[in-house]
Amino acid sequence: MAWQIDLVADIGESFGAWTMGDDDALLDVLTSANIACGFHAGDPQTMDRTVRHCVARGIGIGAHPSFPDLVGFGRRAMDLSADEVRTDVLYQLGALHAFAVAHGSAVSHVAPHGRLGNLVATRADYAAAVVDAVGSFDPTLIVLAQDGELAEHARAQGIPVGIVGIVDRAYRADGTLVPRSEPGAVIHDPEVLARRAVRMVTEEFIESVDGTRLSVQPHTLLLHGDNGDAVRNARAIRAALTGAGVHIVPLPEVLADHAGKETEPCPA
Repeated sequence: MAWQIDLVADIGESFGAWTMGDDDALLDVLTSANIACGFHAGDPQTMDRTVRHCVARGIGIGAHPSFPDLVGFGRRAMDLSADEVRTDVLYQLGALHAFAVAHGSAVSHVAPHGRLGNLVATRADYAAAVVDAVGSFDPTLIVLAQDGELAEHARAQGIPVGIVGIVDRAYRADGTLVPRSEPGAVIHDPEVLARRAVRMVTEEFIESVDGTRLSVQPHTLLLHGDNGDAVRNARAIRAALTGAGVHIVPLPEVLADHAGKETEPCPA
């Protein structure tokens, strides 16, 4: 059986004189990138530089919109209305779009960040707000999401969905992520990460913290870039996947492959 997967990471998260992660080294491992749009991290020069490097390598450019929370890196809950979420996402999409166009490219997908990314999986109003923003901007954009409200709302509006498997985060039995405030929420061991990645793609499940086997059929695997082990771990994950016979390809190819398998006639 031929397996395919996209590899994506959150990058462009530096701000001013403050540097986050080794984006250049990480880009050599990826096929897609979620680029911070200035609300939780990133600034105009960082966005410009990150987009330029993605275009040079042929990496898919994704918007990584967040709550307006620079101090908390977008990881704090904020009491925003659904319409504020919609306009904030639309604003951030427009900002990244400007840099993509300036470098002769285009935004290909959108992946909500941090606390917003967690909430859109369970809050229907926030999920609908993100989908409304994407639909009014460009309904051909791929929405990256875990299974949940955001994925369901996007599909209902005819917007393509890429299901994300998050390799370095622990899962609860209900499929949500263990909060970062709890021990063991983030996994750093490269051998464990490599096994989890291969299992997600080839066996289509992930094990929760209590041992529950959760079904997952990811189109892309998310590799976080905001820690000192990010590049080492990303390389270990990619090597394990290719060693297991998994082809690392751009996200649109993965979606097209999955769509083709869904329409194949059943054998007689």
